[in-house]
Amino acid sequence: MDCFQAFILGLIQGLTEYLPVSSSGHLAIGSALFGLDDGEANLTFTVAVHVATVLSTLVVLWKEIVWLFKGFFQFKMNDEMKYILNILVSMIPVGIVGVFFKDTVEEIFGSGLLIVGIMLLVTATLLAFSYFAKPREKETISLKDAFIIGLAQACAVMPGLSRSGSTIATGLLLGNKKENLAQFSFLMVIPPILGEALLDCLKIAKSGYESVSAGISPIALLVGFLTAFVSGCFACKLMINLVKKGKLIYFAIYCAIVAIAVITYTCL
Repeated sequence: MDCFQAFILGLIQGLTEYLPVSSSGHLAIGSALFGLDDGEANLTFTVAVHVATVLSTLVVLWKEIVWLFKGFFQFKMNDEMKYILNILVSMIPVGIVGVFFKDTVEEIFGSGLLIVGIMLLVTATLLAFSYFAKPREKETISLKDAFIIGLAQACAVMPGLSRSGSTIATGLLLGNKKENLAQFSFLMVIPPILGEALLDCLKIAKSGYESVSAGISPIALLVGFLTAFVSGCFACKLMINLVKKGKLIYFAIYCAIVAIAVITYTCL
């Protein structure tokens, strides 16, 4: 992987991590177009760009994160503690998937672009349903809703099924307010991604850099990291505004078009 390829893939990761179009699916498509292995051979690059997008979340939502920490250290059941409990509950499903079904998920990730196209169609359908559905709105996200949204996040480990699209659309279908969902969706993913990155870093240390880096130079790795971080900051801010305005239908159309293109390409 050269610096140009790292730049493009970092840009794809940064933008699509927050936009409801599936970062994993687009990285798989981008890697295929460049003729790169998007599996374990590129593990180092994958970890780098995912950590970069987590850092962009911390930068964009730093006020909310400081608010949560201040409330937590008051050691009482306040609004901040309830919010943290919601995040913890939302992590349960993806934690179960990571512990018990990690190998199965990795096999699916290596099953080619057809699964990406199919899951992008599922993403498009879910986004369309959330756009047209008009459930009664709730003031706050409940523990039950947090768990269901967490189930959506766990399902979104499938390549092509957008994590942000799945969690936000599920929250909208449950009747949660648009203003609350984007922020919650982005905050709830921070612990799982950091946990997965830590496990992957241990794998890199155990296997050796060369065996999981596909020949990526440190400079190319840095280019991908910085590109993912900067584009992630932009996409995070953009997505929060788009969710508040209810503009998800355009992403449903985009996902459907890309899905049809990918499925057609793989079947030819």
